[in-house]
Amino acid sequence: MVVPCELRYTSDHEWSRFHEGRVRMGITDYAQDALGDIVFVLLPEVGSRVEQGGVLGEVESTKSVSEIYAPVAGEVVAINGSLADAPEKLNSDPYGEGWICEISPVDSDAYSGLLDAASYEQLISG
Repeated sequence: MVVPCELRYTSDHEWSRFHEGRVRMGITDYAQDALGDIVFVLLPEVGSRVEQGGVLGEVESTKSVSEIYAPVAGEVVAINGSLADAPEKLNSDPYGEGWICEISPVDSDAYSGLLDAASYEQLISG
């Protein structure tokens, strides 16, 4: 499994990258592998407020439907609309073209409280 060292992670298998005051997030390589072929993504609405750990959207695969959780609390300021027509980007490029949304956090310190790569690797290795 790919676990980029520059990202932060949740125990629910979301990744986050802090850049220019925003947190860009998506699901991890581990999550997309466990889900199988992704066929649909329910994205949050721009302008919606989310709580850390709160449900942000859903990912539907050929195996199941899974909820996506917000890594930080804040306002959704951008979504990856290309996922509506190409949800498979979550499988093929989860850390790049498969990003889900960007959140303007209410507390930027919450980001530093997420798991680092080493901690996340330990979590997924059992």
